[in-house]
Amino acid sequence: MDGAIDILGARILIVDDQEANVQLLEQLLGEAGYTCVTATQDPHEVCALHRKNRYDLILLDLQMPGMDGFAVMSALQASGADRYLPVIVLTAQPGHKVRALQAGAKDFISKPFDLVEVKTRIHNMLEVRLLYQKLEDYAKVLEQRVEERTAELRESEARYRSLAELASDWYWEQDERGSFTKVSGPVLEMLGLRVEPLVGAASDDGMTGWNEEERQVLQAKISERQPFIDLELSRVTADGSRRQYRVSGEPMFNRSCRFVGYRGIGVEIGAGR
Repeated sequence: MDGAIDILGARILIVDDQEANVQLLEQLLGEAGYTCVTATQDPHEVCALHRKNRYDLILLDLQMPGMDGFAVMSALQASGADRYLPVIVLTAQPGHKVRALQAGAKDFISKPFDLVEVKTRIHNMLEVRLLYQKLEDYAKVLEQRVEERTAELRESEARYRSLAELASDWYWEQDERGSFTKVSGPVLEMLGLRVEPLVGAASDDGMTGWNEEERQVLQAKISERQPFIDLELSRVTADGSRRQYRVSGEPMFNRSCRFVGYRGIGVEIGAGR
């Protein structure tokens, strides 16, 4: 029932330079129960009328002086008023039917009119048109929901980082090569090293002094792309003091499921001689 009401309330424009044809179609559509039918005998008005009213169906005569139906369809397409061209052409020339469909018309009605054919083709066309509109509306709603969800995820991510920074001594992110891409907190002072990988070959650049067994455990976790929680690391600094840390992290993947690095938090749990 709702579908029938939608169809009968569809916006229809009749375009024909012959007043008799306009009156016949208006009478036919009125008797069939259509409630929103308008007409014009001037084809030059069609584009402006369609931009204003967004018709669900345009009944378009092909043979009109000054501007024929093919020119009208071309103008409608060029105006970009509607990606879906809701046009049924009216023609007495059988040879024009294929050309009209190739020009963008969705269907045709032959002249002289067969009243049953006219009503059937108009009804079928409007069913398809309204279904297309519902799909477009659904796509817009879905797109809006995706945008809202994306914004929520971004806000959640920001909250997560903020809470992680507050609950830990430092928050960190690394790329797939193990290099820091983001560090929040006094990590440089705590670890006594530059922004470089937490795992890798020891050297004289600040990476020395770490407990290698603990570092190998961390390396294995990262190599296997596993999350880790409260993993303990210790390091003896240049002045002989021993510093202990607890680190948690999780792997990050992009939309293509490609590994892009790690992120995590860390706290210092002790220091001594």
